[in-house]
Amino acid sequence: MIERYTTPAMTAIWSRQAKYQRWMEVEVAICEAHHEAGTVSAAEIGEIRAKAAFDIARCDEIELETRHDLAAFVRNLEENIGEAGKWIHFGVTSYDVIDTALGMMLRDSCDVLLDSARGLLSEIKRLGEEHRDTPMIGRTHAIHAEPITFGFKCASWARELERNIDRLEGMRETVAFGKISGAVGIHAHVDPAMEAGICARLGLKPEPISTQIINRDRHADFLNLLALLGAGLERIATELRNLQRTEILEVQEAFKAGQTGSSAMPHKRNPWNSETVVGLSRILRGNAGAMLESVATWHERDLTNSSMERVVLPDSCQLADFMLNRVRAILSGLVVLPENMTRNMRLMGDLVFSEHLMSNLIRKGLMRQVAYKLAQKHAALAWDGVDFKTSVYEDAEVRAHLSEAELDEVFSLEHHLRNAGHNVP
Repeated sequence: MIERYTTPAMTAIWSRQAKYQRWMEVEVAICEAHHEAGTVSAAEIGEIRAKAAFDIARCDEIELETRHDLAAFVRNLEENIGEAGKWIHFGVTSYDVIDTALGMMLRDSCDVLLDSARGLLSEIKRLGEEHRDTPMIGRTHAIHAEPITFGFKCASWARELERNIDRLEGMRETVAFGKISGAVGIHAHVDPAMEAGICARLGLKPEPISTQIINRDRHADFLNLLALLGAGLERIATELRNLQRTEILEVQEAFKAGQTGSSAMPHKRNPWNSETVVGLSRILRGNAGAMLESVATWHERDLTNSSMERVVLPDSCQLADFMLNRVRAILSGLVVLPENMTRNMRLMGDLVFSEHLMSNLIRKGLMRQVAYKLAQKHAALAWDGVDFKTSVYEDAEVRAHLSEAELDEVFSLEHHLRNAGHNVP
């Protein structure tokens, strides 16, 4: 991932140094288990604990010969440990180490994402509470529908994010698995009890049945969740982009003194942060699709997953965390313009209360189609410039069914929004 879209918390998990550190923890944990089983002596495990270390430059040098990164890493550990290094990688295959370390990295990534998601949720709730009673027009098909509140809109974002937080909490358990089951998963050299002990030492559970690798449905599930999380962030960002249109201008991303909106047009204030989130969400969906392709392997494994996962797993974790933090930053600095919200809501006069008119006529005994056509007649006039409310009040047929007080309630914004705060967090 290019540095522009990374976060320090995810880099601390997915950097090459961090990955190799996890590999070393797995290798040492395997030696610890063999020590407990009596295979590795106390002196030898002492040497391993004291001297286990790696140097990436040396690993790269060895890899020129081995053309295998894990094998180069193992040789570098052996060099540093000395004679006791013969027990490094004893009875295991490369993916016993790689997939077990990966389980730790995915587990830790879930923790980072949960922290970021909860921070964003707090920001959404703050904004929603602040604008719980700020009226604005609700739109369907980009056309005025009925009034809502901005707090209500924020509540919808919050509830979706809460569901994704719940999913992330479950996903943390789904990915926190390791395997020390050997070349084809049959436990030829390390028995299941030892595998379970090694995994427990590393904060993982053993994969119940593995091949040479942990089945990739777990990893596909993880990336599908990140794609879903990204889609939710895209929904927020897309709405903010639309509300920032010049002719709407109900919210605005923070614009600092000296900031450049366009290299050619000095007047521009573009919703570039929101657009960034939308663009990156597409990568998350693409990465999820690529990971689905790795669920199927030839026999007990092939190498088709390896190269692709080096890209999609770290990149997706980085992007998801970056997007969560970027949306939080957008909302923390968001300029909300209630006056413009009111202005836009009133653009069509009181036309947006047409459903209230129809519903009240039905309550008074009119058939639905009759009430619909009567309300629609005045709505059609409003599209041609006639004031909808005045037209309705002056209609003798309407007045035959609805009193002045009843019509006042039809056009009451307070009455319309009386339940808008229901379930707003």
